Amino acid sequence: MKKIYFIPIVLFATAISACTSLPSNTRHIHSSELTNTSNISEQNKKIVVDFYEGVFLKHQVAAYADRYIGDQYIQHNPNVPDGKMPFVNFFTQKFNHTPQAKNVIKKAIAEEDLVVLHVHSTENDSDRGRAIIDIFRVENGKIVEHWDVIQNIPEKSQNSNTMF
Repeated sequence: MKKIYFIPIVLFATAISACTSLPSNTRHIHSSELTNTSNISEQNKKIVVDFYEGVFLKHQVAAYADRYIGDQYIQHNPNVPDGKMPFVNFFTQKFNHTPQAKNVIKKAIAEEDLVVLHVHSTENDSDRGRAIIDIFRVENGKIVEHWDVIQNIPEKSQNSNTMF
């Protein structure tokens, strides 16, 4: 019995044709652009990590907010209003009520203007805590936007993995 190879050949030819007919304005990325993107990512990660540790470990909310939060600050956490001053007021009050609270960064990932932190947050030494993913957008060296996802750390798990 003869095999028919017509369809695979047509598909292969179509794929090759599509690849060779890319628009003439398609440009190649130069290695210096990758280095620049990497440098920007690392700079933004340093900004966010310093800000986060200053606020959530040292509790120096106003000083670090003044240093790192932009004039326009968009907040996606529904419990915190937009803006630098509402952020400062919210967390200053929080730390006045829970002076032992701390957020410890477990992982920090940056890609261009976005920085993602994987964080263990506790109210005090006996608190099991929460696992948090914080996402920050940095623009011109200032934090201008924030998102987060928060999950309580359970007493029991269906696996032996930790949250971190």
